[in-house]
Amino acid sequence: MTNTSPPATSDPLHGITLETLLRRLVRLYGWPELARFIRIRCFSDNPGIKSSLTFLRRTPWARKQVEDFYVAYGHGDWLESGLTDDSSKE
Repeated sequence: MTNTSPPATSDPLHGITLETLLRRLVRLYGWPELARFIRIRCFSDNPGIKSSLTFLRRTPWARKQVEDFYVAYGHGDWLESGLTDDSSKE
């Protein structure tokens, strides 16, 4: 019998949508703190999930900054926080 399951990945972004990643960061740090760490105007001037997602999807360098921040700080903090994605609607 062969194992047909896909190999496990060590990539913390695997299977996480940009929206989920952003919602997690907002729940963990809030918009003001995100704007302090990641200098992107959509986080500091009238921030919102929808407008930020639109900008990040159209701007590869900004998306990379957010993903790198999540990998460096957000993912481990999210796992330790005990928060769930269920109540993360902003």
